Amino acid sequence: MSELKLRRLLEHNQRLREDLARPRIKVSEASASLIRYCRTTKDFLVPSVWGPVNRGEHPYEQPSKGCCSIQ
Repeated sequence: MSELKLRRLLEHNQRLREDLARPRIKVSEASASLIRYCRTTKDFLVPSVWGPVNRGEHPYEQPSKGCCSIQ
């Protein structure tokens, strides 16, 4: 029983060491990066911010052939 406990503790310790070694950035840097991305990346689903989208450049709309399209 004690070997099992020791092995579990060693595995848990290893996971904690891996978590500690994970690279981190400050929250202020992450939020600034997110704001920069949202301001520079055009979102076609928010036309009130980015304006209307031409039919040819809309990535989510598929050209229809007739009245229906089967996907």
